Amino acid sequence: MVTDLDTVFAALADPTRRAILSLLLEDDMAVTDVAEPFEISLAAISKHLAILTRAGLISQEKRGRVKWCKLEPDALREASVWMQGFGQFEPVNLEAFERFLASEFGDGDTA
Repeated sequence: MVTDLDTVFAALADPTRRAILSLLLEDDMAVTDVAEPFEISLAAISKHLAILTRAGLISQEKRGRVKWCKLEPDALREASVWMQGFGQFEPVNLEAFERFLASEFGDGDTA
């Protein structure tokens, strides 16, 4: 479990990846749609998506010729449960966390 948590927290450490997760809060998106708001190459977005996929935070599925991304919240739940084990953290409300991410990154800011 520690390795999985390391992977999740490492994926969450990057602001671009957090912004991608925020985009996926609304609905599944094609990779090209995920890339649109960012001023980086499609190849760079693909690398970020691969890291998020390895961490279990998103899944990717090919539908026809288009690759789609979907948010997978279970990895965040495991991280939340781990943090709660320290007792000094309030239980994490994932819906409130999603609202926070939407408010922080929902306006298209990636920095």
